[in-house]
Amino acid sequence: MSTAPPAPLPVLYAKVLAKASKASNIPTIDDETQELVRDALSDLIRLSSRVANLSLFSPNETLEDISTRDLVYLSVPYIRAEVQNRLRTTDRDERMTNLMQIQSHLRTYIYSLETFDIVSETERVLYAQQPSSIKDAAKRREVKIKQYKAEQDLRTRIEVIRKRRRQLAPKETFNDFDLAASLLPSPGTPSDDDSEEDSETDDILRETTLLLLKLYYAQAYSQCDSMDQELELLRNAPPPPPPESPTDKRQNMTKEQEDLWKIETAPRLPGGGPLLDSTGKPLRPFTILPAGASDRARLQAQVFGPGHRLPTMSIDEYLDIERQRGGIISGGGPQSESKPTSSEQLAMDSEMDGTVFGETNAEEKRQKDEEWAQYKDTHPRGAGNLMNRG
Repeated sequence: MSTAPPAPLPVLYAKVLAKASKASNIPTIDDETQELVRDALSDLIRLSSRVANLSLFSPNETLEDISTRDLVYLSVPYIRAEVQNRLRTTDRDERMTNLMQIQSHLRTYIYSLETFDIVSETERVLYAQQPSSIKDAAKRREVKIKQYKAEQDLRTRIEVIRKRRRQLAPKETFNDFDLAASLLPSPGTPSDDDSEEDSETDDILRETTLLLLKLYYAQAYSQCDSMDQELELLRNAPPPPPPESPTDKRQNMTKEQEDLWKIETAPRLPGGGPLLDSTGKPLRPFTILPAGASDRARLQAQVFGPGHRLPTMSIDEYLDIERQRGGIISGGGPQSESKPTSSEQLAMDSEMDGTVFGETNAEEKRQKDEEWAQYKDTHPRGAGNLMNRG
């Protein structure tokens, strides 16, 4: 029984790109996505093998030696890395292995473009800079902006050429996989140099393919940088805990709960015995209360008492205590107006002639008057007034 002939390269590559485009528009965790990814990877392995067997690209050739129809197959390693990156992984080691394989495909693609001088030396220097390894924040931001602007310029030029070819997107979600698919020749078009396509159309197609390869080149460097950071995090992450069966987990939980709550499971000691064992676990039920009868009665009386503190003295008692401490100032008001001042009282006391009290107050009044007279002599009226002159 004869087997079916293999599909042409454009048909096989278009099939891969269609699956990859569909998988990029749905969540990665879905089973449908994983099925599309596995099918696309299987086809990509066959496609890579056929491209290698046909020797479409040789290190001895230059870019001018490669036909326009074959240029698009240089993107196979990049597409393979993109598809494999959507492969679902659940284990850390599995994810690290997958990332290293993806980086290998991306570096293969970068090397192939640099081998055929598809990217200029300026572009190599620009995209080879890894922003994550730059310590200076201002310089790192400047490098990111330059790389972003260069990538956007490539996308703009591709869009302009697509409009010139009148090859607009039939759907809103036109991604990079659809761009590569639009550059594939139709199955019925001959592959020799006597194609019906004129030289102008071939030049436009070649220019678009080279721009798309450069765009993939920029994205490959960016993804390698991101994957280096992810690999560093995965290497430094703590190892996952060993898996535990649900039965063992349930048994351990039940035993812990029994040890914590069921004190009656411990053997009852005759005659009371100790309350706690050496580990602090209760051996028998007990009640925490004071040993004295008076303390028990006091605590029992407080059971139905108020929840707030009651006053211990009346307001009058509190004011008396404050008055004894000197915390209350007395005097002032209308009563103090009728009382003489200290000077008036001293003058009245000094007029009590014939008594020791009167003579003492008279001498005190004389000294006070003399001090006042001396003050007025040394301080004439208006001596302290500076007339607002500071």
